[in-house]
Amino acid sequence: MNDDTGPVNEGDVETATDIPVAGSGDVTADSTDAPAGEPQQTAFDVHSFPGGARSAIEAILMVVDQPVTALDLATALELPVDYVTEHIEDLDHEYADQQRGFTLRCINGGWRVYSRADYAPAVEKFLLDGQHARLTQASLETLAVIAYRQPISRSRVGAVRGVNVDGVIRTLVTRGLIAEVGAEGEQGAMLYGTTPYFLQRLGLSSLDELPALAPYLPDADVVDELIEQGHG
Repeated sequence: MNDDTGPVNEGDVETATDIPVAGSGDVTADSTDAPAGEPQQTAFDVHSFPGGARSAIEAILMVVDQPVTALDLATALELPVDYVTEHIEDLDHEYADQQRGFTLRCINGGWRVYSRADYAPAVEKFLLDGQHARLTQASLETLAVIAYRQPISRSRVGAVRGVNVDGVIRTLVTRGLIAEVGAEGEQGAMLYGTTPYFLQRLGLSSLDELPALAPYLPDADVVDELIEQGHG
């Protein structure tokens, strides 16, 4: 990480209209004449948000479920990559200086917010206390899909269940029943699998002892088809 450069004064930097931005080309933000099949661009000026571009970058980093690169952020917000990188580094220093409970971590070129290791005892106690509460039906169904189809990505779980599972995945991770176990490709979607605590709660010594439910779940090619239909 570079030395702290301090907050960026937006009056001292060029605006997004003065310099080239990632993926912008000659297309304006309010592009109503996009070719058929092309995604419609959202009409907004990132500098008009409370806190400007920096806060917009922070908002995205708070909700992503896998590390995102500065290029990804720059493309989404139509900003220069170097400008985005500078804001990310400033945020990282700000979190450290203010002793926040979370930090920014760069993994395989992508950035994501994580809880700071200094607060591990508090996080661990919260997780252990939460593990004794009953799971909802949605959590149980999602957990079953992951248990029988692991390692599996969030989008594949959602395709099997037919609903958005972002919140349920976070709950299961918080409860210590599932964990990130890898990624699809170099910068692909995060893959999830069950934990030793999951086996402990079910009284199993290995996944081989799970009841024979897998035949009732769709196989990989069917899941891929469901995902494609969802994007259609």
